[in-house]
Amino acid sequence: MEPSINLRYAIEQRRAVRAFQPTPIPKVIFSEILRLGMRSPSGFNLQPWRFIILQSPEGKEKLKTCAFNQRQVMEAPVVLICCSDRRVVEPEYIESVIQLGREEGSINDTYADYIRTAIPQTFEKHPSFESLETWTNRQAMLAVAHIMIVAQTYGVDSCPMEGFMGAQVKAQFNIPESVDVCCLLALGYATEPFKKYGGRFSVEQLCYGESYGEVWEG
Repeated sequence: MEPSINLRYAIEQRRAVRAFQPTPIPKVIFSEILRLGMRSPSGFNLQPWRFIILQSPEGKEKLKTCAFNQRQVMEAPVVLICCSDRRVVEPEYIESVIQLGREEGSINDTYADYIRTAIPQTFEKHPSFESLETWTNRQAMLAVAHIMIVAQTYGVDSCPMEGFMGAQVKAQFNIPESVDVCCLLALGYATEPFKKYGGRFSVEQLCYGESYGEVWEG
C-alpha cells in the first residue's frame, strides 16, 4: 500500500479540517498510517505515545461532550485520543525496550547497561525539561505530527484539537492517572468549505543564525 501523494505536496496541502465526509478510511490505509506514524523519533526509544482509536458513534458521542461539542468529533470517521505515558521510566518498561532492541539487533549488553543508568539519571536531573509530563508530551506530539503527514500522503485529512477538558476525557475513557491526554486528532476526508491556506512567515523571520535574534541569510 503505497502513498498516492508525494511528501512535499502533502505537507503543502495539509490543513486542519473542520468538516468531514462520512466516507470511512479503508482499514488497510488506516493501519499503514498508524504503523508509519509510529516510526516517529523517540528519546531512548521509549515511545511513550498511546492512542485510543474511536470509530463508534457511542465513543465519539462520549468524547464530544468533553470537547465542547465540536462537530468534527462526530463527523470524522476516526478520532484519536492522543496520550503520553509517564510510566515509561519504570524499570520493567525500560527492560521491555532493551528486549525490543535486542530482537532488532540494535542493543548489546554494553548499551543495555548504559540505558539502565542513563534513563533514570536523565529524568532525575531533567536538564532540558521541567517535568516528566513535559518530556512525554513532547515525544507524543512528534508521533502525532508524523501521523498527520503520513495520513496526508494517503489523501486522508486531519484536524489536531486542543479544545477538550482533560479530566473529563480521562474519566470517560478509563485513562490512568499516569497517562496524560496531549490532544485529539480527527482523521477522514475533508468536505467543503475547504480551509484556505493561512500563510506562513518566511524562514528568515523565524530562523536565526548562530544566536537568537541574529540574522540568518539562507
